[in-house]
Amino acid sequence: MIRASAGGRRYLDLSGVPLAVLGVLLFCFLAAPLLLLEQNLSGGDIATTFRDPQTKAAVMTSLGTASVTTLIIAFLGVPLAYLLARFRFPGKTLISIFTLLPLVLPPVSAGILLLVLYGPYGTLGQLLSPRGLTFVDSASGIVLAQIFVAAPFAIVAARSAFEGLEIEYEEAAVSMGATLWQSFWHIALPLARRGILAGLILSWMRALGEFGATVILAYHPYSLPVLNYVNLSSTGLTEALPLALIALVMASAVLLALFLLERFDWGSRLSQPK
Repeated sequence: MIRASAGGRRYLDLSGVPLAVLGVLLFCFLAAPLLLLEQNLSGGDIATTFRDPQTKAAVMTSLGTASVTTLIIAFLGVPLAYLLARFRFPGKTLISIFTLLPLVLPPVSAGILLLVLYGPYGTLGQLLSPRGLTFVDSASGIVLAQIFVAAPFAIVAARSAFEGLEIEYEEAAVSMGATLWQSFWHIALPLARRGILAGLILSWMRALGEFGATVILAYHPYSLPVLNYVNLSSTGLTEALPLALIALVMASAVLLALFLLERFDWGSRLSQPK
């Protein structure tokens, strides 16, 4: 049965639908570890962990590298998404596949592939190391690993946003003398802004939580996920759980931003004529 709310939206009435039980079971499975985290934490352990300089350094490392990563992805990934959405060219399918591969590639395997290429004995690493540019055990290595695993989220979201736009606006601009760059910057980008921003937020969140590729390529300086693993391996849950709480709070803040982005529908407001 479908019911209409006061706001005009229509919702399914799930009362008496057995399938709803299956959905509730999955929700409980996903939510239980998060909701029960508090019961395994003590105020003293949280305070001690929060005051630890190593914790503060790891948080700042994760926030800084994830932000730099997202800026690079925005600068390079959004134009790539536009090309994939609007043009046909040889090798487009192959490029699309390669941009999606990091989504399904195990992060540890991604780290190994990056190490083979950018490590001190790798193809590019041997050329860059004598010039002072090293990626192993460095913040630049963390950024490199994060770009590899997080870029597909922004590219997929931006490409979908561009493909959802009517191409007539861009064609009209070009017919009136606008260049491809002007059409992209002044028409496509503002109209697709909402989807692009959502993808970049997801990329930032994925970069923030990146562990597998980072621990292989750039073990130091510790990012928050790597420090969490180190504490778990050395001292057990006592010091690992407060770090998990920090990660949970940061992830919740990002998800709240995504929720607000969806709720206020900024993209639709930008596209409305003034």
